[in-house]
Amino acid sequence: MIVSHRHRFIFAAVPKTGTHSVRQALREQMGDEDVEQVGLFVNKRFPWADLAAIQHGHLSLQQVRPYLGEEAFGRYFKFAFVRNPFARFVSYCAFMLRGGDLFQQHPRDVMRHFLFEQPPEQHILFQPQASLLVDRDGTTLLADTVGRVEDMQASYDAICARIGIAARPLERVNGSNHDDYRRYYDQALIDGVAARYAQDLDLFGYTFEGMR
Repeated sequence: MIVSHRHRFIFAAVPKTGTHSVRQALREQMGDEDVEQVGLFVNKRFPWADLAAIQHGHLSLQQVRPYLGEEAFGRYFKFAFVRNPFARFVSYCAFMLRGGDLFQQHPRDVMRHFLFEQPPEQHILFQPQASLLVDRDGTTLLADTVGRVEDMQASYDAICARIGIAARPLERVNGSNHDDYRRYYDQALIDGVAARYAQDLDLFGYTFEGMR
């Protein structure tokens, strides 16, 4: 997550949505008064002890809200990037087994393992995207806009125009290696991902084939 007091924005870094590419670009616009929490590639912590103690930078908007206060939280432009949950789950599985060829050799077995047999319920990368972007009631979206990984550069350019900073081409950082997500699925896996990430599908308008 990045909180920019200079440009009055909050970037919520949803895992497996190209967040490090966006962070890298946004850092060029940050001032000394701006803060970031991240634990990969660079190690930065927020100035608030409770949040700094969390060992990653994928904090929710609801978590940071009380530390900023209602006035600033309401005034700052809040954004994130989201991704088709079916594609994101494939990326998650490939990422978790990076460095070997198990996912490439047996992708459906790996997907079934994470989805049905031993789901890593507490792992932040496994959590629904909506969990970082909604209010305490779980239904109200706190982000003012969500960019789309499927149209990432255009989304980023529009967000930069909205917050008044210069856009630049995004670089690919920390990507996982896999084919088009559709080729990995059978019906049971489609149904399983649809059930687990039902809120993401509904809130952000995704289907297995793409956008509604």
